Amino acid sequence: MLDFRPVGYVIGLTVMALGLAMILPMLVDIAEGREHWMVFAESAILTVLVGGLVALACRNGVREGLTIQQTFLLTTGVWVALPIFGALPFILGETDARIVDAVFEAMSGLTTTGSTVLSGLEDLPKGILLWRGLMQWLGGIGIIVVAMVFLPELRVGGMQIFRSSGFDTMGKILPRATEISSRISVIYLTLTLLCVTGYIMAGMNPFDATVHAMTTVATGGFANYDASFAALGASAEYVAVVFMMLAALPFVRFVQITAGTARPLLTDPQIRGFFLTAAVFVLILCAWRMLEADTVTEPTFRKVLFNTVSILTGTGYASADYMLWGSFPVTILFFIGLIGGCAGSTSCSIKVFRYQLLFASVRAQLRRIYTPHGIFTPRYNGRAIEDDVLSSVMSFFVFFVATLGVVSVLLGFTGLDFTTSISGASAALANIGPGLGDTIGPTGNFATLNDTAKWILTAAMLIGRLELLAVYAIFTLSFWRA
Repeated sequence: MLDFRPVGYVIGLTVMALGLAMILPMLVDIAEGREHWMVFAESAILTVLVGGLVALACRNGVREGLTIQQTFLLTTGVWVALPIFGALPFILGETDARIVDAVFEAMSGLTTTGSTVLSGLEDLPKGILLWRGLMQWLGGIGIIVVAMVFLPELRVGGMQIFRSSGFDTMGKILPRATEISSRISVIYLTLTLLCVTGYIMAGMNPFDATVHAMTTVATGGFANYDASFAALGASAEYVAVVFMMLAALPFVRFVQITAGTARPLLTDPQIRGFFLTAAVFVLILCAWRMLEADTVTEPTFRKVLFNTVSILTGTGYASADYMLWGSFPVTILFFIGLIGGCAGSTSCSIKVFRYQLLFASVRAQLRRIYTPHGIFTPRYNGRAIEDDVLSSVMSFFVFFVATLGVVSVLLGFTGLDFTTSISGASAALANIGPGLGDTIGPTGNFATLNDTAKWILTAAMLIGRLELLAVYAIFTLSFWRA
């Protein structure tokens, strides 16, 4: 029989940690002289109490290792539990949000999606703004650990290709998770502090710089203003581009740099592919804008660069209403959101390496057609790609497209138009943030959607962030029979 106690113990501890994190926005509200601090005090006490009781009740079942079933349940369970408690400050605070809106906002934060149902952000207590940024920051480092520790062991979507002797975790998930997260945390914090410094030098005040640095390094996209980055200076956009790109790179490469070797960073085909993709689409959109206006000014280039990188990395900031650029740029931006950054980063969506594996397989298949008697093996980074990896990648693509279609149809059934349905499904499933159209586009938000649509999108954000199959597996009969 499956023992749930090790899973409950870890979930309880993570819930407790989330409750302790609420102390920071509480202190900000105290410093501001606002009674709103009591909201975070109440939320923190309730969250720590519940998490502590769950951990205490499950403590006698703690083991050093986890079975595959327990690992699947833990991966999904953490991301279900945290948004529930992360929603408390929105329900109890000045936002006075309904449960569906509060859970949607918290799920969007912790999955680093960036879609929001809140408006009038400039008038909200600073504690709430910091909490939104802090949730994305914690979610960002959480997903790096999941991508480096759990997904390779669960063999989800081809992630097993990144298993190595240096990060082997089989049979010792929890000890290795602690070790890896501690090493990643230092790098993650360093990048955040550098980003804060860059924003301050670009003219932001320290509070805005801190919150936006958190959501930039997490590639989350929550901003302190309804107008997102359009309310901030031009220099800040360039700073954001640099750190969005850095955050979309595999963090294991940063670990290797600190260990004294930069060669893997320079030779990683995933990184080269990511930068090449960004450069190509920026050039295409700049060329389109030039043909329309007969010239490309610095603001035009900056807006194209910023918004392209923002969508590609899944950050979701907007500094311009790109819906006004024309149907071709909008189509391009829609599809690059389905590319994403690198595996092992805070970025989201399908990821560059899966496209590279897919193209390698297609190229080998085409060569077999041209030369029937030849032996052609698809390779990645100089190594032959194993059949189970290719099978996992193909399965991921099939499930992603199928899920995107199902979510779009379900949203359509709730009364949403075609553009809102398909772009909303894409924004949630790929954890991009904004959708397309007047309602959920770069100048809108998700507040006016019906409650059913919000619950569907909330579920899609969770499924997409955990690479689909990690969630789907626990709903199969074979999982429970194993």
